[in-house]
Amino acid sequence: MYRQLTNAGHFSGIIEPARGGIAVAHSGELETLVALEGIGTRLSFSRNQEIYIEGDASDCWYKVVSGTVRICKLLADGRRHIAEFCFSGDCFGLDSTGSRVFSAEAVSDTIVLRLPRKATEQLMDQNPALARLLRETMLRDLANAHSRMLLLGRMTAPERVAAFLLEIFERRDAARTLDLPMSRTDIADYLGLTVETVCRTLSMFRHDRIIAVPSPHRIELLDRAALEAIGEAQ
Repeated sequence: MYRQLTNAGHFSGIIEPARGGIAVAHSGELETLVALEGIGTRLSFSRNQEIYIEGDASDCWYKVVSGTVRICKLLADGRRHIAEFCFSGDCFGLDSTGSRVFSAEAVSDTIVLRLPRKATEQLMDQNPALARLLRETMLRDLANAHSRMLLLGRMTAPERVAAFLLEIFERRDAARTLDLPMSRTDIADYLGLTVETVCRTLSMFRHDRIIAVPSPHRIELLDRAALEAIGEAQ
């Protein structure tokens, strides 16, 4: 689902520290990330603006500098499926085919680093460390895809919402208060639920004092153990 290339020793605003990322500062690979920054181009996108659409040539990949990106697909019956959310430090667009299978859109005002595929491949030929880093991102992607199959195929609605909140709390490195940039509709399309079910489930969690919802885009975690017990099917 999501991939991170991070480094705790580089604070340029492009390569930023992030929990759960691939640590490279202690392995002498800082220059690899600096080299990636050198071949990349910064692009800014406003809320709901398309970064690329299904069918575009997949001749580049991206790293989120700031903001949030959703990877999505419009199904034949008009429904939308969101495959993943990408936050600061996450990489996306690492497609193995010649054209995009999904679209990418900015959830909020977002800055990304666009990296050309050919230049990346040339850099990989010169720098085996980069090849190892990208291999790790793909292995992480595969593991997360397996977890997502479980979430969509076997979990109940409360289990899905609980698992989603726990995932985002972990990815945003939030202990108690979480700002959600995405809408309830985005969450529903990510979890394979209706927006009414998402809202009803969050209201149930709030009624049980598992969470508080001081505003539509803010969640306060009151009882982590209870939320983990609900999402234990994961």
